[in-house]
Amino acid sequence: MQRLYDFLRRYPTWVDSFWAVVLLGITGVSLSSVSGASEHRGPLPVAVPVAVVLCLVIALRRRMPEKMLVLAAATGVAQLVLDVGVSPADFAMLVIIYTVAADGARWASRFALVGGLCAAALSQLRWPQEATGTPGVVLIAVFQTVPFALAWVLGDSIRTRRAYLAQLEERAARLEKEREAQSKVAVAAERARIARELHDVVAHNVSVMVVQADGAAYVLDAAPDQAKKALETISGTGRQALAEMRRLLGVLRTGEHQEGGEYVPQPDVEQLDDLIEQVRTAGLPVDYKVEGTPRPLPSGVELTAYRIVQEALTNTRKHGGPNAGASVRLVYFDDGLGLLVEDDGKGAPHELYEEGGADGRGHGLIGMRERVGMVGGTLDAGPRPGGGFRISALLPLKAAH
Repeated sequence: MQRLYDFLRRYPTWVDSFWAVVLLGITGVSLSSVSGASEHRGPLPVAVPVAVVLCLVIALRRRMPEKMLVLAAATGVAQLVLDVGVSPADFAMLVIIYTVAADGARWASRFALVGGLCAAALSQLRWPQEATGTPGVVLIAVFQTVPFALAWVLGDSIRTRRAYLAQLEERAARLEKEREAQSKVAVAAERARIARELHDVVAHNVSVMVVQADGAAYVLDAAPDQAKKALETISGTGRQALAEMRRLLGVLRTGEHQEGGEYVPQPDVEQLDDLIEQVRTAGLPVDYKVEGTPRPLPSGVELTAYRIVQEALTNTRKHGGPNAGASVRLVYFDDGLGLLVEDDGKGAPHELYEEGGADGRGHGLIGMRERVGMVGGTLDAGPRPGGGFRISALLPLKAAH
């Protein structure tokens, strides 16, 4: 049955031609059986061409529906003029009305509706029933009009359903494209976040290693123990940086986070003690205080706080000068977390921290603003009066929508 159905859909004209031949045979039998017995059939030499043309309308109805509608209308007019009565071939008019209502142009659909509603009335006027009064003629015309109206309604409902299904398919395709676009945007955002993570890891740990290496080289001969301690710090910092980079680059390779694997968890505020101790070991004095009651925070807020402190202290080591010091304040509010990182170094020109600086630097501060914006917080950064630099951030516990 499926093969038959596929064949019927693949060759619609052949199917219509088959039914046209069947209708022509039925019409031929009808004409021959009543030839000479009914005055309403008209002369046979005229009735046969009319029947052939109407059957041709059925054969070609789906290939050229508008033209076949016009041909059927012209044939109907010829029947009225030539006095060729109703025959089985006139069933083609119902078929073409349905066809143009379902597949034809709008003007053809309206023309078919008007023609179908007028056909029965014209037929009754041209060939009225004998011994039937005017009310009877009107009633017959009404009943004969119903099939034409039903054929048009059925075709128009098929057209509406097809349009609705096409709209659903278009909407589904559009939603699929939007979903793919959103996925690409999410992937791009995730990769940008990973790039910021790499920047933080590399900038912080490499700067610590450089400071320790310079210190070790300076005291290598005079204080071998201090040099050994500095080398141990370099080794530990390098391993930590390598582990972080493996984790982040692993995400870039797979395109997704892996759970339960070898990747280390994201840093949080509890690890700020270790970070600040590492910075102190690298030679930068840091005063660290926590105010308020510590409590669990959303992971995004904790990661943002950690990276802000890490980036701020890295900038202090880069630009603060040899005698710079820093202070870090972590304040727990009822509805958020406050951060204040200050240093008293000489600092760098403020424009270097801003986007579009002359030398192209400033990605650290831009990354801070992006991180804070992702959790719905605010960031204020700039030089302190009298020297140094200040970074102040407020991270709400619930991100703004």
